[in-house]
Amino acid sequence: MKYTFEKGEKSTVKVTIDLDKNEWNEAINAAYEKNKGRYSLPGFRKGKVPKHLLESTYGKGVFYEEAINYAFPKYYSEVLEKETSIYAIANPDIDIKSISDDGLSLIAIVPVKPDVKLGEYKGIKIKKVEYNVKEADVKAELTRLQERNSRLVDVTDREVKDGDTTIIDYSGSVDGVKFDGGTAEKQTLVIGSKTFIPGFEEQLIGMKIGEERDINVKFPDDYHAENLKGKDSVFHIKLHEIKVKELPELTDEFIKDAVGAESLAAYKKEVKERLKKQNTERAEREMENEVVNKITENTEIEIPDAMIENQIDHMVQEMEYRLSYQGLRLEDYLKYTNQSMEDYRKGFKDQAENIVKQQLTIDAIIEAEKIEATDAEVDARLEEMAKAQGKKVPEIKKNQNPRQLDYIKNDIIIKKLFDLLMSGAVIE
Repeated sequence: MKYTFEKGEKSTVKVTIDLDKNEWNEAINAAYEKNKGRYSLPGFRKGKVPKHLLESTYGKGVFYEEAINYAFPKYYSEVLEKETSIYAIANPDIDIKSISDDGLSLIAIVPVKPDVKLGEYKGIKIKKVEYNVKEADVKAELTRLQERNSRLVDVTDREVKDGDTTIIDYSGSVDGVKFDGGTAEKQTLVIGSKTFIPGFEEQLIGMKIGEERDINVKFPDDYHAENLKGKDSVFHIKLHEIKVKELPELTDEFIKDAVGAESLAAYKKEVKERLKKQNTERAEREMENEVVNKITENTEIEIPDAMIENQIDHMVQEMEYRLSYQGLRLEDYLKYTNQSMEDYRKGFKDQAENIVKQQLTIDAIIEAEKIEATDAEVDARLEEMAKAQGKKVPEIKKNQNPRQLDYIKNDIIIKKLFDLLMSGAVIE
C-alpha cells in the first residue's frame, strides 16, 4: 500500500490510498470467499462456483464493493496507526479515484480535531455574582419539609375548594359520543393543579360529596390527540371524596422526628448554612460559565460538521432517555409537537456548536498550560472517597476500573483549570 495525505478544507485531512494489483486481488479473493455461498450456476452446487466463472457471468466488478469494504478499514487503520498527527474524530467520506483489475485508488476525506487559535484567556473581566440567603428562603425550606410530612384528611362538612384533593368519576363525550381515554373511576385530582384540560378543575369547586354534574370544556387547539383538538366536550362528574392536606406544626418535637435536629432553631441555622453553601457554589458556577463564554468568544476554531452532528446525536439521545422516564417515545413527541426529526435536530445546532467550541477551547488551554493530574492528587482523592465510604484506600483502589480513574483525573484537571482561570480573572 502507498498513501499520501494533505490538509483539506474545514478541519479535514485528505488521505489517498493506493493498492497494487496483489493487494487488490487479496481483497477481491476475501470478498469472494465471504459471498460465494450466495451464488449458484448450472452444474455447480451453491457456494462452489469458481470465482472466474462468477466474474465472467456477472461482470468483473461483481466483488468490487465487498472488496472495498474489506480493504478500506484494514489499510485506513494502518495509515492512522502510522500517522499519529491525523486525529480522526468521525468516519471519513470515501471516493473512488480509480478501480480496475490492476489496483484500487481511493480518497478518504477525514474529519479531524480542528486547530484552535486561543485568544486572551487570562485577566478576563467578569461581573461579581452573589446570592444572599433571605428569611423567605429558609421559610420555603421549612414549608417543603412540612409538605413532605403532610397527610391527607377527609373533609365531609363542606363543598370543594381550590387546593382540595378530590376523588371523582368522570366520563367525557364529544357530540354525545364517548372517546378513548375520557372515562375513569375513583380518579385523584388536586383542584388548581392544572393537570386536566383548562376549565375542568374550576368547575368542580362548590360540589358536595355524592353530587353529580355535567361540565362543559373545550380541548385546546394544540391538544396532543388529533381527534380532540379544539373540540367542545361534556364531562359527567361524580364526586366521591374531598380531602385536604394537613401540615404538621413546626415544633421542636416535629423537627427532631423529621430530621434529627435538636430544635427548630438549630435546624433553621443548619438550613441557612446549607443554603449559603449552595448559593456560593451557584455564584461560582455562573462566574466560571461567564469566563468560559468570554474565552470561547475570543477563540478561533473552524469546527467540522461531524463534531457538531456527533454532539447533536448525544443531545437527541439524552432527550430520548428523559422522555422514556415519562413513558414517551421520541417519535410520539415529534408527532405531538408537529416536528420532523430533521427540524428537531436543527433546533439543537447552535447549542451543539457552542458546546463543541467550549470543549475544544478548554482542551486547548489544558494543553497550553500543561495541566495534569498527578498520582499524588489521584491518591488524595481516593483517600477522600475511602474516608467517606468507611473503607480503606487499597479496597477503593481495587474496585476502581480505568474508566473511573480517568473520571477522577479529569475532575482534578478541570478543577485546576478553573482555579487558574478564576485566579486570573478580574471580578468587577
